[in-house]
Amino acid sequence: MRILIVGAGAIGSLVGNRLARAGNDVTLVGRPTYVDAVRERGVGLEEGGQRNYATNVRAVVNVSQLIPTPTTASPCDVIVFTMKAYDTAEAAAQVLPLVRQGAPVLVMQNGVGGEEIATRVLTRRAHAGQATIFSAVITLAVEVVEPGVVHLLTTRGGVGLAPVTPGRAVDFLARIFREAGFKVSAYSDHRAPKWSKLLLNILGNASAAILGWPPDRVFADPGLFALERTAFLEALSVMRAMGVRPVSLPGYPVPLLAWGFRTLPDRLLRPILRRIIAGGRGGKMPSLYLDLARERRRSEVEFLNGAVVRYATELGMDVPANEALYTTLMSIVEGENHWEAYRDRPDELLSAAGV
Repeated sequence: MRILIVGAGAIGSLVGNRLARAGNDVTLVGRPTYVDAVRERGVGLEEGGQRNYATNVRAVVNVSQLIPTPTTASPCDVIVFTMKAYDTAEAAAQVLPLVRQGAPVLVMQNGVGGEEIATRVLTRRAHAGQATIFSAVITLAVEVVEPGVVHLLTTRGGVGLAPVTPGRAVDFLARIFREAGFKVSAYSDHRAPKWSKLLLNILGNASAAILGWPPDRVFADPGLFALERTAFLEALSVMRAMGVRPVSLPGYPVPLLAWGFRTLPDRLLRPILRRIIAGGRGGKMPSLYLDLARERRRSEVEFLNGAVVRYATELGMDVPANEALYTTLMSIVEGENHWEAYRDRPDELLSAAGV
């Protein structure tokens, strides 16, 4: 199978390495330093105490280097999006010529909204019926060691797959990922795994970024834990209003976690949550903090707490905890507030949230 991975960061490198080592023809699109490293030695994956390189890969800086002419065949059978969700529209526009030749797109991102953006861009600009979109969640934690090399932090997770375009089956994708060593679950409604993963992603994420604290420290603070619990329950309420139920993801029994949030007292839920979520990230700081620390002027919070706020607004619901986390973090990202106004100052965050 010829697979094009667009946005080759940590997740893209993990997927690219495993798919290539399973015998697939993999092309990775990444930044110049990444491309140079991969061209020199391949894409590396550290797991189980070993570093394994996939050298049978191709790396390019821009999708335009792969666009076929009218007389040549498409260079890929599947396109995988692993970039940040806020880059989806640009990536979709770049792969449009490949989609017109029939290549389906698998959107593998955190947050809710990337699939809808890809569908909107590709359906509007491709010929009718030619844009086929699939959705994926991945529950493995991975970090970049150096350009072109990533380290797998956890092993209990896997990949969840679902169709976005009606009438499409994920069987061929499930086979590809299973053959590459991934645990795979398949779903009929892509909203269920995406929103279930959102429930995991929002925990100890925006608050950790705002305060500059690791998630376990956030969970240990009673006031912040109450804020996290409220935000989670708000997201569950939005899902319920949409007719979407939590589903188990590879390695994560999300329905059981949702039950715990609804029924367990803080003193019982807090240690469980610290073990499941903080441990599941392999001890690394969450993604929203990393983006903020790198001084990026965009943030995935738009597709996490921000998605909860947007859907709640459409449904006529109030989600004050998610709104506070979303607007506070975005005010820092966009430069309206200095990070130091909230860093190491939980009382300021709780005040902004009305707690």
